[in-house]
Amino acid sequence: MTGGVALAPGLIHHPGHLDAAAQAELGRELAGGLACAPFYTPRMPRTGRPFSVRMSNRGPLGWVSDADGYRYQLRHPETGAPWPEIPAVARAAWERLAADAPPPEACLVNLYAPGARMGLHQDRDEEDLDAPVLSLSLGAPALFRYGGTRRGDPTRSVRLEPGDALVIGGPSRLAFHGIDRILAEAADLLAEPAAPRPDFLPPGWRCNLTLRRVTRLGGTPAA
Repeated sequence: MTGGVALAPGLIHHPGHLDAAAQAELGRELAGGLACAPFYTPRMPRTGRPFSVRMSNRGPLGWVSDADGYRYQLRHPETGAPWPEIPAVARAAWERLAADAPPPEACLVNLYAPGARMGLHQDRDEEDLDAPVLSLSLGAPALFRYGGTRRGDPTRSVRLEPGDALVIGGPSRLAFHGIDRILAEAADLLAEPAAPRPDFLPPGWRCNLTLRRVTRLGGTPAA
């Protein structure tokens, strides 16, 4: 594990935070919950346009998007099952990197095919905006773009490798951010990857986890 690099105030990049063993264990934990929480295709509010990214969740609450809007809910939108527990490896990373925040209640799991991307957006559906968002990367590298708290602010990009962690908090908690592209070709060139690729992750694909605290302490979970 390495120390953090401040990309902006409150936006801290931790290259290689999860070593090969931790990445492999996280992949196994995620695979174990796919029976009751399989990846599904979310849709944009109002238009119903499908995302290019597939999603699932872990933890008491799961973030979903469909024609009715963005929200957190207790159950998978297709299976109706409660979300599985947040993986122990991810919880431990939160305890190391967000120790001053209340425990996470949601862990959004994004699955990126080689051509998928995520446009610039803010994570602002949470009641508790004092707690940071913690991002963990598995699989193919990606170009992460970040800017300021206004959509028109200048942006920069940084390459995220498997095992990297990113803390989005403090003055950057509402910074616009997204994924420009997946570097599938870079993953394919690695003769000896740093960690075994999870069984559910095809070659050249990326998996990203974002842990969030949703409610304030003493608040009521979403329905």
